[in-house]
Amino acid sequence: MYRLIVFTFLFSSHIGFSQKDNSKDISRYKEEVKQTILQFFDGFHSGDTVKIRKTMDDNIIMQTIAETKDGGKKAVQTDVSRFLKAIKERPAGQRWDERLLLFKIDADSAIANAWTPYEFYFNDKFSHCGVNVFQLYNDGKSWKIISIADTRNREGCK
Repeated sequence: MYRLIVFTFLFSSHIGFSQKDNSKDISRYKEEVKQTILQFFDGFHSGDTVKIRKTMDDNIIMQTIAETKDGGKKAVQTDVSRFLKAIKERPAGQRWDERLLLFKIDADSAIANAWTPYEFYFNDKFSHCGVNVFQLYNDGKSWKIISIADTRNREGCK
């Protein structure tokens, strides 16, 4: 037990844990996280992959929870470079509009989680709905998205 206490103290003194975030700080972190996600989608809607990249960590993981042929679910990894290429090369006449319906954000000074139900419209026609789950960290300068997982449903929307 004594070793655990000493290890915890030594480990925490080198990492710089902070449990002193007050409600004003947390409100600010939540707003910063929301703005990062909105910047991501601003780039998504306009086809600006440079803007999107500014919101993402280099090691981002993207996954979709997909239905299997037998009716189960599985996580399918998205290739980030293919995702960005599809956005950049989207034909000028196509309009992709992902409308975020709500933000549920938990955050402290270093890490955050955001839950954003959405509806997706293709050329102004409803396509599907679902939920995005974002995980972000604060690198000391800005919030960076480290993972995105989403669901996609054609039924049960609204």
